[in-house]
Amino acid sequence: MSELYPVPERLLKDPKPYIATFDEYKKLWQESVDKPAEFFAKAAKEYLHWDKPFQTTMAGDFLSGNIAWFLEGELNASYNCVDRHAFATPDKVAIIHEGDDPKDVRKITYNDLLQQVCRIANVLKSLDVRKGDNVIIYMPMIPEAMVAMLACTRIGAVHSVVFAGFSADSLYDRIVDCEARVVITADEGKRGGKFVATKRIVDEALSKGIHAVDRVIVCKHTGTDVAMTLNRDLWWHEQSENARPFCPTVPVNAEDPLFLLYTSGSTGTPKGVLHTTGGYLLEAAMTVKYIFDYHPEDIYACTADLGWITGHTYILYGPLCLGATTVLFESTPTYPDPSRFWNMVDKHKVTQFYTAPTAIRALQRLGDEWVEKCDLSSLRVIGSVGEPINPEAWKWYYEKVGHSQCAVVDTYWQTETGSIVISPLPGATPTKPGSATFPFFGIQPVILEPTTGEVLQGNGVTGVLAISKPWPSMARTVYNNHYRYMDTYLKPYPGYYFTGDGATRDNDGYIFINGRVDDVINVSGHRLSTAEIESALILNSDVSEAAVIAGFDDLTGQCIHAFCTLKPSVTSDPEQLMKELVLQVRKTIGPFAKPKAIYVVMDLPKTRSGKILRRVLRKIVNNEHDQIGDTSTMADEGIIHHLIAMFNRHNANIRK
Repeated sequence: MSELYPVPERLLKDPKPYIATFDEYKKLWQESVDKPAEFFAKAAKEYLHWDKPFQTTMAGDFLSGNIAWFLEGELNASYNCVDRHAFATPDKVAIIHEGDDPKDVRKITYNDLLQQVCRIANVLKSLDVRKGDNVIIYMPMIPEAMVAMLACTRIGAVHSVVFAGFSADSLYDRIVDCEARVVITADEGKRGGKFVATKRIVDEALSKGIHAVDRVIVCKHTGTDVAMTLNRDLWWHEQSENARPFCPTVPVNAEDPLFLLYTSGSTGTPKGVLHTTGGYLLEAAMTVKYIFDYHPEDIYACTADLGWITGHTYILYGPLCLGATTVLFESTPTYPDPSRFWNMVDKHKVTQFYTAPTAIRALQRLGDEWVEKCDLSSLRVIGSVGEPINPEAWKWYYEKVGHSQCAVVDTYWQTETGSIVISPLPGATPTKPGSATFPFFGIQPVILEPTTGEVLQGNGVTGVLAISKPWPSMARTVYNNHYRYMDTYLKPYPGYYFTGDGATRDNDGYIFINGRVDDVINVSGHRLSTAEIESALILNSDVSEAAVIAGFDDLTGQCIHAFCTLKPSVTSDPEQLMKELVLQVRKTIGPFAKPKAIYVVMDLPKTRSGKILRRVLRKIVNNEHDQIGDTSTMADEGIIHHLIAMFNRHNANIRK
């Protein structure tokens, strides 16, 4: 499907890659899928410190949904990520915080990190937070957010980090669902020179109704005055100063929960994906080592947000489990100018850099001069995450950022997989622009015929992507709703984990991800449920029905198009109504969920039984009017002409 790029010669020199040939990769991968129990038992003993050894490496299957790894083993994530490195290399820098202002840089050693984590863990204990309790973290991209996460794991509490771009409504839903008693936040966040009122949003969320929260810990970040509720709100710095800088770790079972991370679901309500401790931590560490070819002296940078799974796995748990130096980036790619990423690489001598295709495409558009003014010679591995990267952006990234001497690791994974499942290995895999290439250890991907579920053998096939055997870092359940977990991932194709994505295996065996086949839209790496957006639109009293679909966007990958019908009595000004609907979505979900276009239409394409035909809407917004296909089941085929005319008028107005 595209040209083949060999492994750059520079990668085969010092430091020598852990896996230096494709044959070596194939041999290890085959071992991992033929004898997974032996392969992962050996790895778990090598990468993790166990308080109590495990006896059973793996159990369960996809049909029953009772997957478990390292059953009898006990360990602590905080000890694995902090203590053992603080004892061995106390003065090594664990976190480099690149603040919103490029002049604001903090470096935190493993010894400093250990003391900070212990103090906040003791604060949580003083608030009667215990093993198994859920704690909500709603914070900007500051080191204290990582401290809070590790403090929870230290005492066996379960953290749920909520992306600080979510609205008060969305935060409230998550607080209620996991029944959190404690919320950790900051006075404000800073991003791109703008301030985000995180504490005010928390207050608004907690004013919405019944919930269990009785304590809010507030970190002073910007120093802005914020309202503090008496007998509920506590200042981070005051509590920390009075807490002991030692706190013993609480060993937990390998299958005990580590964190909840809420992701959009097709029912419109967010689902709390639950990851357990042992298997997740193991593959977080293994993928950082092999996919990013991390060596002890490297400086590793991932620009994701801690509120998403990429931030969990590839800013915190994976790097720190290896004793790495990890960069925490608070700002945006273009603040104060479009050289921000590249100045950061130059300043800190970053060796591995991991970001989203949306950011790559945006920076590509702004011109090469912003890259060329910086010294990027320290880079060895550059990665992309969150969505498929188009070949043009891939080539620009490889040639302009990597100077044709860095490995591009186009990684495929999901919140639910916990860690990367398909990716090149830097020293071993010849790459193709736009292809995630081959599976990681223990991953057995299959491409299924969408209707029959039959496995499509050989190369040159297209279908839906599934995984045929369990792996250690996969999510175990949806919080308090195992039926939903089974129904979403394991029941659509019995015996397989269903990714929800389409894929092609080309004639050379390379895997290309073709995007979602279910009702989830991927906008700049943010996975948004169409049902969730539709629910937000229908909250407006003028709206009768709403249908949301994904359109193609050359910057964000996918974008949101919303079609709304109005109640018969409505006489609102259409232009004003559309503004209100945009604000409704921003308020209910968050600014990142803003539709690119909203169309007020007289009716939606439906079957005679009343089902909305979203495939027709997709064809219209993607300018495939001649490929709408069979409309014989439609109640009113004439509506198609109305919708096309509405779409064309909208585009004509944009061009004006």
